[in-house]
Amino acid sequence: MAAPLPPPGRRRALKVARGGGAAYTAPMPPSDPAATDTIEESPTRDGLWPMPPGPPHEEHHFTASETVRDLVIGMADGLTVPFALAAGLTGAVAGNTLIVTAGLAEIAAGCVAMGLGGYLAARTDAEHYVAERQREEQETHDYTDRERWEVAAILHRYGVRGDALRLAVDSICADRRRWVDFMMRFELDLQEPQPGRAAQSAVTIGGAYVVGGMIPLAPYIVMTDTVSALIVSACVTALALTGFGWLKARATGLPATRGAAQTLAIGGLAASVAYGIAKLVGG
Repeated sequence: MAAPLPPPGRRRALKVARGGGAAYTAPMPPSDPAATDTIEESPTRDGLWPMPPGPPHEEHHFTASETVRDLVIGMADGLTVPFALAAGLTGAVAGNTLIVTAGLAEIAAGCVAMGLGGYLAARTDAEHYVAERQREEQETHDYTDRERWEVAAILHRYGVRGDALRLAVDSICADRRRWVDFMMRFELDLQEPQPGRAAQSAVTIGGAYVVGGMIPLAPYIVMTDTVSALIVSACVTALALTGFGWLKARATGLPATRGAAQTLAIGGLAASVAYGIAKLVGG
């Protein structure tokens, strides 16, 4: 025997359409007890009850993680590799002309190589997503019952039980595109790449590499003494690594001081290793 429902003024109803068009109604108790007397049953959009009071609907979340990743890859390598090259050549050549020439050549080659690598990586991700989606779509045709069970198993892990579980599975599997979207997101943990992501990644990584590479090389361009240029280059590169780490941490919502220190430490370690190898090989 079903338990009696609370009075209409004390509940909200959730209506989910069954495959045959009938509606399933279940009480939806509000999380805020004070809202029970003010939220009545009202017309909803496709069974979704009205939005309760809370923070602004347009919440601000960081969504540019891939772009930041590309900037980190390009900028970090651009700051450390040209600096190590220039520092390794310091004292081994007569003047800054050769150092600047070698540095510019390295920046050009690094820009192309890093940008192409980012492009190919993004293209691979996109092709992998398309292939997995096609396979998932085919499985929903060939193994319909098994794929429906997998939807139920995913929802079951999130605590959906009983009639609610069956209704949720029916609702998701009623639309083939929505069904496949659900499986791609919650079974395979794959999200559709943004259009033009490969070209954007190439430009971002390559551009960041050029900007980062010109920073340690600039003192050798404007100064004539190689030792003085090395000292200034090291200081400028350290400041750039610190500032870049600080901005990266602020953009991603992490502690800014820790991000600056980590970027400086990692970049400094990479530059020191490269400089040591260059000096060891060059004598």
